[in-house]
Amino acid sequence: MTAHAVRIRWTPADMPDVRGLHFVVTGGNSGLGLVSARELARAGAKVTLTSRSASKGEVALAAIGQAIGAELAYANVTVASLDLASLASIQEFAQSLSGSTVDCLINNAGVMAPPLARTADGFELQFGTNHLGHFALTARLWGSLLRSDRPRVVTLASNAHKPGKIDFTNLNAEKSYSAWGAYMQSKLANLLFAFELERRAAARGHVAFSSVAAHPGYSATNLSASVAPGIGGPLRSLTNRIESVIGQSADMGALPQLYAAASIEIPGGAYVGPDGWGEWRGYPRLVTPNPIARSESLGAELWRVSEELTHVSFL
Repeated sequence: MTAHAVRIRWTPADMPDVRGLHFVVTGGNSGLGLVSARELARAGAKVTLTSRSASKGEVALAAIGQAIGAELAYANVTVASLDLASLASIQEFAQSLSGSTVDCLINNAGVMAPPLARTADGFELQFGTNHLGHFALTARLWGSLLRSDRPRVVTLASNAHKPGKIDFTNLNAEKSYSAWGAYMQSKLANLLFAFELERRAAARGHVAFSSVAAHPGYSATNLSASVAPGIGGPLRSLTNRIESVIGQSADMGALPQLYAAASIEIPGGAYVGPDGWGEWRGYPRLVTPNPIARSESLGAELWRVSEELTHVSFL
């Protein structure tokens, strides 16, 4: 691990040459995903920006055009519909890229602490979207990734993984539901998946492949604003003021995943987060997850269960 791999104050101006490389960014219509898509396109990468809503994806593309120039944006960014809460949508999207090379998949999209809801396939919404959706998408795009000379998968986690637990007896909230407990579980699952993916790929000789995880710290994006949508008035104003103090912009929050996606020196199995106190905010550096996230036995069991639930197998 080189000194460059742990450097701080990295910005998109430090991005290596990504011209012509193909990045798929889930949830690219807003927040961290939009920033990531914008900066990769600005650097000359080819970006597939996915959104549940095609119209919101087009609005995002227009915003990218305003930021970097319409000609560059429309040359480098393609908008595609993808609902990670639907295995059928994931399969349809992956089939649309079946003949393409994907150099990097950024598993960015997610939901955070909603009331109990379920995906189209009956999974608890957070576990089903944040983890199972990205697990199935990675599996479906595996052939496209292996066409790349240096394929990479970046999976977005959260500081919230640290108190998280995987309850295999209640993954889909059949017994009970805690909005924040389910979110923490899904974010721990993201890390277990990222590290297990790295181990499995290495064991099967895919030496050019790397799986890297990242988290944004506390970023004041539309995701945080969507928590407890019924809260308004003074309490919402207080929340917004707190976010302005301890949170950071989407532009800053996206730096860890951009660094994880673009760095040519970062090792597989790394975890990137902000360099500030408590990893709340700052520039990207390598950080340490809760040790349970690197459990080989837990990672293997989650992989087995994920294959069983999604009916998709790889590696």
